[in-house]
Amino acid sequence: MTATRPARPARTGAAHRLAALAETALGGPLPVRLRAWDGTETGPAGAPVVVVRSRRALRRLLWRPGELGLAQAYVTGEIDVEGELAAGLRAIWSAARQRGPHPPWLSLGDRARAAAVAARLGAVGPSPAPPGSQARLRGARHTKARDRAAISHHYDLSNAFYRLLLDETMAYSCGYWASDGPEFTAADAQRAKLELVCRKLGVVPGARLLDIGCGWGSLTLYAAQRHKVLVTAVTVSREQAAYVREQVGERGLADRVDVVCQDYRDIAGGGFDAVASVEMGEHVGDAEYPAFAAALHRLARPLGRVFVQQMSRGAAAPGGGAFIEAFIAPDMHMRPMGETVHLLEAAGLEVRSVESLREHYVRTVDAWHRTLEDRWADVVRLVGEQTARVWRLYLVGGALAFAERRMGVDQIIAVCPADTGHSGLPATPRDWYAGLEQL
Repeated sequence: MTATRPARPARTGAAHRLAALAETALGGPLPVRLRAWDGTETGPAGAPVVVVRSRRALRRLLWRPGELGLAQAYVTGEIDVEGELAAGLRAIWSAARQRGPHPPWLSLGDRARAAAVAARLGAVGPSPAPPGSQARLRGARHTKARDRAAISHHYDLSNAFYRLLLDETMAYSCGYWASDGPEFTAADAQRAKLELVCRKLGVVPGARLLDIGCGWGSLTLYAAQRHKVLVTAVTVSREQAAYVREQVGERGLADRVDVVCQDYRDIAGGGFDAVASVEMGEHVGDAEYPAFAAALHRLARPLGRVFVQQMSRGAAAPGGGAFIEAFIAPDMHMRPMGETVHLLEAAGLEVRSVESLREHYVRTVDAWHRTLEDRWADVVRLVGEQTARVWRLYLVGGALAFAERRMGVDQIIAVCPADTGHSGLPATPRDWYAGLEQL
């Protein structure tokens, strides 16, 4: 008798069909294991497992292929990742990068085949509505009204949420990890950053500081309390303004801090000894940034210092990305650091120092993510499961983007020149960094 081989299982399950589509889009083998709603599974053993929970996820991707469709499916729970989300994202991004500098692209033929597969799987239908957590802005970009709405979408989520996520400094920007010791906390890193900003700005008691985009007042309160600086704090977020005013009252700083809820374009006067913009310039817009840089120059006195801490992105990928712009920071624009320096110099400022904090942001975002996971149940009760999933994807993806050099963050110190030719800064400001780990 001739032995017969057992028949190979038919590769017609939903997971196998979806894997074939994914491999076409990626231009190579599937980097993750895929499990579909019908229980079928395929892909490399030991790889992160992506779970497609419903046909609706495929329908969403047909209408919005790429990053936005995947993000929508993840935040709604139609797609999930078993185990570490970071491992899944890293595998997918690595496979996409092997294809080249441009994101995966489907030809018309590929799209037709994808539609045919979707029809066989029962996934054809109208475009699913965007998740409720996605921003919905109206009007022309970077009008004052739209900018207020964009900022409100992210920063007015609720002060209670940010109290859960952040440390006691309420600093929502990259910290400065002055020590690698295990006892050095995220709050220590933020205090070190705030002190470093004050040193770079050269503030002294009685100096006038303008804090543009003050957030929850971390720099404003630190400079006023520790350095006895007179601060004008500006934000367009009503939630943030209310929080800072509350803290000013509790700390007895009313004679040193003025909190103004307004657009930076409406700031009158000038003559400030120091002007700071900590991770606010990303929200200004591309076409609007020269006017923003000119405002920084106008608001500082001669020899006044201007501090800009700002995120950057490579020349091939300006902006914030589809997920960030849809769910986190609508209308955000990030550019290469060198372009920002050029724009500041074109406005008449003399750039004196540029320092990259990219690795510091990996640790900062990782700390926020650990807090999110540790307090997951509280976060879900406060803002709902969908918004919690938005933030999980945001923080995990953000840490990877900084770790893999797809994003950066830099501290830039500039001076408003005077006719004397002097900058007012020491030639070698080594004292900026002394003792930061002991704050």
